[in-house]
Amino acid sequence: MSEVGLEELVVDDPDGLSLARMAAQVAEEKKATDIVVLDVGPVLSITGWFVVASASNRRLVRTVAEEIEAEAKARLGRSPVRVEGLREQQWVLLDYGDVVVHVFLDEIRDFYDIERLYRDVAHVEWADA
Repeated sequence: MSEVGLEELVVDDPDGLSLARMAAQVAEEKKATDIVVLDVGPVLSITGWFVVASASNRRLVRTVAEEIEAEAKARLGRSPVRVEGLREQQWVLLDYGDVVVHVFLDEIRDFYDIERLYRDVAHVEWADA
């Protein structure tokens, strides 16, 4: 697993990377934890980036997901193609096409261990972007 910056990525949609980084930053502002941005484009043909974040309780899962959605609309004019899991508040998926945001309840993330499936993809720096 390697860390890469923007200049090292082959970027088909720079707005997608901007969205991924913004989503990670918003998640952090709302107190999500263990946030990663994965460059899954080289291994998945359906999307370019995954943003994965954890929340300690269901209310926080919902809050983080809703705030990412609101900020993506306000800052970038982007709305998700679909949203899943908002009612259950355990694993919310915001699908923007080129970016898929996963907000997990801590124990659900541990159970599914989604990063294990993508352990060989690059982690994108987002904190200082």
